[in-house]
Amino acid sequence: MRPDRLVVVLGTGTGVGKTWVASTILAGLRESGLTVAARKPVQSYGPCDVDTDASALGLATGEPAEEVCPRHRWYGMPMAPPMAAAFLGQSLPMLGDLLAELTWPAGIDVGIVETVGGPRSPLADDADSAAMATALDADLSLLVANAGLGAINAVRLSAPACPQPLTVYLNRFDGGDLHDRNRRWLQAEGIDVVVDLAELAGRLLAG
Repeated sequence: MRPDRLVVVLGTGTGVGKTWVASTILAGLRESGLTVAARKPVQSYGPCDVDTDASALGLATGEPAEEVCPRHRWYGMPMAPPMAAAFLGQSLPMLGDLLAELTWPAGIDVGIVETVGGPRSPLADDADSAAMATALDADLSLLVANAGLGAINAVRLSAPACPQPLTVYLNRFDGGDLHDRNRRWLQAEGIDVVVDLAELAGRLLAG
């Protein structure tokens, strides 16, 4: 069982706003009357963090954080998940296990799976985020990038690793000259670039 529309969210790196973008989009779709769900197959975080990616996504969809990410896949150490698991003396996550644990309730209109770090960041002991995205065979890959200095390089390096079809969202876009030039440069290379959340929601529902 899978959602009618399945979207996998990747980032050009850590801290670009994957969780914020996914949560905001899901909350908006839910408000519009669609049934949504989010999954974070594995997560690592600071041991003193009150909130995690799973809790933020669950708040947006109305699901318990433990449903978004199985509790045994929470690693309280801010490292790539397999590194965090090894540091904590826990069993290492493997891609096949993460995929087997990825379940959905019936009747989901839009489901989002959020990966970790960048496309080549280790998500499991035997796979990175790009490998997870490929295995999911999602309807859309969403790559989140910062809109400012370095955006072109980050997107150029990350996009080839992401499954198609691919949409790039330039987060924190302020409409200024640099941000707009970055957008236009990437669009001129044939990349589908979005800077507006309402337009992004439309991309998620298209197809």
